[in-house]
Amino acid sequence: MAAVNQPALSLRGVYKKFTRGERHDSLRDLIPALAKRMLTSMVGPPQLKEQEFWALQDVSFEIGRGETVGIVGHNGAGKSTLLKHLSGLIRPTSGTIDVRGRLSALIEVGAGFHHDLTGRENIFLNGVILGMSRAEVRRKFDEIVAFSGLAEFIDTPVKRYSSGMYARLGFSVAAHMEPDILVIDEVLSVGDMVFQAKGVEKMRQVARSGATVIFVSHNLRAVADLCPRSLLFHRGRLVQDDTTSAVIRSYMEQVKLNRSHATDAEVVIESVTVRGADKPRFDYTAGEKAWVDIRIKALRDAKRVACVLYLRDDQQYELFHTSTERLGHAPLDLREGETRTVTYELDLHLAAGSFHINSALHRYDINHKYDVMEPAATIFIRTPIDVRGAANLYPKVTISAG
Repeated sequence: MAAVNQPALSLRGVYKKFTRGERHDSLRDLIPALAKRMLTSMVGPPQLKEQEFWALQDVSFEIGRGETVGIVGHNGAGKSTLLKHLSGLIRPTSGTIDVRGRLSALIEVGAGFHHDLTGRENIFLNGVILGMSRAEVRRKFDEIVAFSGLAEFIDTPVKRYSSGMYARLGFSVAAHMEPDILVIDEVLSVGDMVFQAKGVEKMRQVARSGATVIFVSHNLRAVADLCPRSLLFHRGRLVQDDTTSAVIRSYMEQVKLNRSHATDAEVVIESVTVRGADKPRFDYTAGEKAWVDIRIKALRDAKRVACVLYLRDDQQYELFHTSTERLGHAPLDLREGETRTVTYELDLHLAAGSFHINSALHRYDINHKYDVMEPAATIFIRTPIDVRGAANLYPKVTISAG
């Protein structure tokens, strides 16, 4: 993606390596090691030595003023390491990071809190750590407390707070310091559903004010709602910088590529595609139709194969489960090399949220599972009305006197 004029922050060739464990038995060993490290840092990109590994590798991008950008990737992709660099908590092994403006970061629940101080005292402490003056914290104090919903506990030591209360208070302080750049990590995931929605709306307000927002989350629904652009990281590298819809598709493809079949599987799931009436999609409106195409292939002769489809929410609670055999189709007998495509037509009567489509190949008579793909795809559901939970019952309400 082309560089944006007047970037709020920019990275150029950023590398970061960590050492799993380093020992020098004598001064004779230590001095040459230090000299070699200095020479290596002066010439070309850094090199790995024994016991070292890359957390970030050759990361370069720019984010413009007023942009809202998501950062996604699997665990270990380098997201948290990147945010710690942006926040100034750690420095790169090589490369440059340029941050223009006041940056407010919430990258760890309770970061900057003192456990023995009350919520009130920690608001002042955390606010000053983030760069606010005491007068500024005092002016915004009532607004911060009201947003957090913790007025009843504001004079309680935070060591008695739950992780969700920590996140609410920390986010409230960070979001009210009127930053030029707001960096938010996965911490909102520990809040309750109402506060998560409230937090996302607050980030929208910050973005509308002209600030830059960087949002890291495994909640792809929230990233899709909030961020027009996203960055995809994999094993410390920036592998894609594109529209959020394109990045999410690539992220889900990574999930499929990382799976492995059972070594003795007779028949396997080759691919699962979710599509609307016109093309593959991941975004749907409640009540819309979707088609799920499951392509299977026999690696050896396979008997009595049923194709299973099931749906789970973000908490991995199973909401729906069926199979070709349970829907009245005869089990499949496949010869080695044969393929089939099983298509399910679904009416998506779901509430708003993220839902994960999974598939399995099963033989019911001997209770044998041939293969499984979890998750096979993720879909996002929007609703024009505020209904929560899993199912959408399309409510209509009337209110009458008496």
